[in-house]
Amino acid sequence: MKIIDRLNEDGIHISFEVFPPKTDAGFDKVMDATKRIAALNPSYISVTYGAGGGTSKNTAYIANYIRKELGVESLAHLTCASSTKEEVRQVIQNLKQSGIENILALRGDIPQGMAFPTEERFRYAYELVEEIRKHGDFCIGAACYPEGHVENEHKEDDIKYLKQKVDAGVDFLTTQMFFDNDIHYNFLYRIREAGITVPVLPGIMPITSASQMKRSQQLSGTVFPRRFLSILDRFGDYPKAMEQAGIAYATDQIIDLLANGVRNIHIYSMNKPEVAAAIMDNLSEIIKC
Repeated sequence: MKIIDRLNEDGIHISFEVFPPKTDAGFDKVMDATKRIAALNPSYISVTYGAGGGTSKNTAYIANYIRKELGVESLAHLTCASSTKEEVRQVIQNLKQSGIENILALRGDIPQGMAFPTEERFRYAYELVEEIRKHGDFCIGAACYPEGHVENEHKEDDIKYLKQKVDAGVDFLTTQMFFDNDIHYNFLYRIREAGITVPVLPGIMPITSASQMKRSQQLSGTVFPRRFLSILDRFGDYPKAMEQAGIAYATDQIIDLLANGVRNIHIYSMNKPEVAAAIMDNLSEIIKC
């Protein structure tokens, strides 16, 4: 089933994310976590993509396993910065042959020491979207950045490039993580004014440790509100307490989003089924409304 069709159905849709193991030794652990997350009956599970042929070889396999064996729709990530155009085309064909209908098209991080851009690689995500459209009737998702992309100085440029990407054939968007819902609401207003009308899933990251917060900030440049920093300051040295507080904070964000009419939410569950389960338990009656 195409994810865009699921998102357009009535009701609340919660999705989760898993990432393939960095080494084959961790494969069984990841598959167990994936199975436990699938048991929560999400609307779909997205599977991230590793650069340079490392974890990327397992993305299609795990996405296909989720869809066929676990009975949950899957979304396979595909990045293009670290792969040649021919390698990207091979991955698209592999996904197509596996029966995967949903792809999240991303430029991805540029590997250190690699010359970029070059003629043999796609430079922008919109070029990847156009390429995917050439090879089949895929449902295509893409990323967006409510606080602005770290490489763009002006938010107006962000929206201009986002419109270009959506016009290339994107069916829905998922935001980078944010921790102040007003940022999301303001972002929605600005992109709707710019003519971007596809569904936008807010991306919620449950921060359950101080190290995870630092890593998230490095990756996304997100701003943590004072309320969250107070939580980190008080509970950051107590792992179990910080985990509980992080789950509560993410739950509070989701409840506010739902109360304000948002129906589709993506949770960056980071291969942590216990965190995903705790959030779903917190929402057990709310998502029935």
